[in-house]
Amino acid sequence: MRVTSTLALVFVLAASAASRAQEWTDFVSREDGFHVNFPGMPRVSETTYTSEYGAELPARVYTVERGRERYSITVVDYTQVERLLTERAKACPVYADERCTGYAGRPIVGAGYWMTDIRGALVWASWQFLKRDAKVTDYMWNFIDLVEGHQLQLTNPDRSRTFVSIYMHANKLYIMEGTVPDGYPEPGLFQQSLGFVDKDGNGIRYQTYYDNDYPPPPRTGGTGAVITGGGPDPNVTPRPR
Repeated sequence: MRVTSTLALVFVLAASAASRAQEWTDFVSREDGFHVNFPGMPRVSETTYTSEYGAELPARVYTVERGRERYSITVVDYTQVERLLTERAKACPVYADERCTGYAGRPIVGAGYWMTDIRGALVWASWQFLKRDAKVTDYMWNFIDLVEGHQLQLTNPDRSRTFVSIYMHANKLYIMEGTVPDGYPEPGLFQQSLGFVDKDGNGIRYQTYYDNDYPPPPRTGGTGAVITGGGPDPNVTPRPR
């Protein structure tokens, strides 16, 4: 009888683990140029993101909540920053400083500091997490598919843990945030699954490090992400594992 009960418990636990594993979906957004493993289909919302030099940039947030776990990716469109800060600089008085003039007409920072804003985007995004009411336990340079970025780990006041990855590709900023309760496994599957795709949903991978400040290096054959299935938005589609 005891053996039967033990076997039944093993089967229940195995089924539960398999069920949780099957919940994970390789989600692809052709519109925002990425794919990632989410524990279910994300909720998508529109918002704005304030850059270091005050540009109000359009952003999209992809969020999945599973019990006390929370996973999100915020994609910020920095392709708009030149236009926004240049327009704002036109309203500056004639005696304004270099943030308005682009450093006396020399194009090294851009009108309104738009070039500096793009170059500092990774640092600026990381700084927002460093200011939180949380203990930073790790902060490092990292890369995913050879695209450089930053990673942080934080312990929150309630002992939950937040794992952050920040990357910039094609002037779009990707801010990944996975938070799990105290004692839960780290959200490694989510954090390490990010990849970049082209407009057709094909995976992008470079032959050497990609730095958003410079022309992109040559690509390899890609990771072969394939769009399948459908949905109300043809640019946002789940890809079954």
